[in-house]
Amino acid sequence: MDGGGVRPVRVAMVCGADDPALDGVADYTRRLAAALHDVDVHVSPVAVVPRRPGGWLAAVRGAAGAVRALAPDLVHVQFAPSAFRFSGRPGLLLPPLLPRSLPLVTTLHEYGSWSAPSWLPDRVWRRLERAGRLDRESGRLVPGSDLVLVTNDTHGAVVTARTGRRPLWVPVPPNVADHGAPGGARQRFRRRLGLAPDAVLLVFFGFVHPVKGVRYLLEALPWLRSRHPALHLAVVGGFTSRALPEPQAAAFRAELVGIAAAHGVGDAVTFTGYLPAPEVSEALHAADAAVLPFGEGVTTKSGALVAALAHGLPTAATLPPAGDPDLVDGVTVAVIDRRRDAPAVARATDRLLSDAALRGRLARAGRAVAAHRSWPGIAAAHRAAYERLLPVRDG
Repeated sequence: MDGGGVRPVRVAMVCGADDPALDGVADYTRRLAAALHDVDVHVSPVAVVPRRPGGWLAAVRGAAGAVRALAPDLVHVQFAPSAFRFSGRPGLLLPPLLPRSLPLVTTLHEYGSWSAPSWLPDRVWRRLERAGRLDRESGRLVPGSDLVLVTNDTHGAVVTARTGRRPLWVPVPPNVADHGAPGGARQRFRRRLGLAPDAVLLVFFGFVHPVKGVRYLLEALPWLRSRHPALHLAVVGGFTSRALPEPQAAAFRAELVGIAAAHGVGDAVTFTGYLPAPEVSEALHAADAAVLPFGEGVTTKSGALVAALAHGLPTAATLPPAGDPDLVDGVTVAVIDRRRDAPAVARATDRLLSDAALRGRLARAGRAVAAHRSWPGIAAAHRAAYERLLPVRDG
């Protein structure tokens, strides 16, 4: 940074995947690194990717060796089970192999619903976690970290309940920036889909995975089209990901195409596949509403949701049982009141499409929610957190 005496911070950023097109955490890590550059934090990415099935020991050793060669000021691990292919070994193996002198930071992107090994009784996990020896989801990462970051309050509460630690909350920004020119973007994307001028366009955005509830949206379309005959749905996102490898992804896509055909709405659905960020931004500007019917509910830890809100797109969404304080029915989103339920998806979406005033309110309030989740703000929060862990440096 200029003239203020602030020294650069060198960070080895460890992630379990290195392809943003296949993994949301990898995409987040890439965007974070770019934002951190603007606050004079220099990031060196270190991927932990086994060269063969089960080759985690070699992969982790290689990552630890890369960290030692970089000689950074600290190590920051971006953790999610899916990013590490649902293996518990990276979290167990990595911390002991890192230099003890390096501060360790871990961001938990997914937390609260997984354990490795899964057969270990809950009472045993509770003793291990309270003693600071092991964490059921991240192995040695949570107990071995000098600082734990979470992307939402729900994860933070679980960490505190299990370990007694209070992690730092750093929200998730949009995973797609607004590329502007909404008028032109709207027309370009609609022409691409061959839509009539009076068409009503719904969009689902994000990696397409069985837990995202797209099948219930497809099953809701016949009733919605009886109410809105010119309705079209664009499912914007890739199927293949770290959480859904190619064979399973192809089978799932075929399943969804079959569901649409069986319900007589095959001509009303477009599966775009993975799109570059500018084209996703066009799609969000082109749509009249977004629908995110996640099976477990969606919160503001979802970069896809925050992207929709940042584009001023009124959104219908399921919520988890604990809810999300920033997502309030009729205030910031239209809540789908039952998860994994096509009629509930249909009711909430119809309410949204039938009420222009509601759409306007949600668009304005959604933008306000997203405005507090900017990449510059996230970068500044990371820089401040890093500084707390580093020794006082002269000059």
